[in-house]
Amino acid sequence: MEILIGEQADLTLSVTMKRGQLLEMPIFQPSQQIAPGLEVVEALPADTAKAADGQILVTKVYRLTSFDEKLYYVPAMKVKVDSKEYQTKNLALKVLDVPVDTLHPENFYPPKDVQDNPFQWSEWSPLFWCSVLLIMLLCLIFYLRVCMRENKPVMARVRIVKRLLPHQRAMQEIEQIKAEGMQVSGDQKEYYTRLTDTLRKYIEERFGFNAMEMTSTEIIARLQEAEDKTMIDELRELFTTADLVKFAKYSTLINENDANLVNAIEFINSTKQENQPTTERIEPKLTEQEKKSMQSRTTLRWTIIALSAVGVLMLGYIIYQIYLLM
Repeated sequence: MEILIGEQADLTLSVTMKRGQLLEMPIFQPSQQIAPGLEVVEALPADTAKAADGQILVTKVYRLTSFDEKLYYVPAMKVKVDSKEYQTKNLALKVLDVPVDTLHPENFYPPKDVQDNPFQWSEWSPLFWCSVLLIMLLCLIFYLRVCMRENKPVMARVRIVKRLLPHQRAMQEIEQIKAEGMQVSGDQKEYYTRLTDTLRKYIEERFGFNAMEMTSTEIIARLQEAEDKTMIDELRELFTTADLVKFAKYSTLINENDANLVNAIEFINSTKQENQPTTERIEPKLTEQEKKSMQSRTTLRWTIIALSAVGVLMLGYIIYQIYLLM
């Protein structure tokens, strides 16, 4: 077999064996020499095909090359089938030099200079008009951005606010009253005012009626419709004492103040609702004009994004075409 220097030749190794037998074929890495001066360019994956009598034919191609003019001896290649070794025949590969006509040197020409191609409008006109269209597109994007800047945005963000449950807020207020020691202070009117206001706010949030604007008797009457009578009686006693202190200058003992504070805590604990959401979603209310303004800004924003994407594609196309023409 003959090849020119630098050309490639395929060495095909074929093995016929029974299906299920274990085959080991020679392994060569790229640039590895199978013989001195004869390199393996690559080893292609083995190909399997059916053969006669239920056997299979395994074929593997080794691609060889050389850069020296020489007759190469290709040694026999060894394969193993179920640990039994076989070897191929010896081969020869002749590498020939490229023939050069040394008798006629006048036929050899030096390399030519780089030639300038003549300008042709037909080649550049698509780029010119595409560039004009790109400039117009950029002007339109700039105009839309100015319009969007003049159309001031409407702050319409939905806020998620954490809130305390009614009984948690009431217990915090009572803990504050206890921390200030108001039940043992001399200002009983201030103590009962804060204690009953805390209960009124809790009742208003928990039961859903305007307890802050109702008298003590009206509050008790509304609570009796749904709550335990014993607990209501203790609450009635607390409100009665508070009314006497605030409006009749009644003086109470410290243990009486403590008992009323405990009654307030027990009422809150017995009526509290714990499995309630602790966050509140606050959505702003927008006018029709504000809604239209938001829709207009959204339309402008997406239009600018779409036009910008088109502009980037056009710019890439122009640069690529200039690269091809240069």
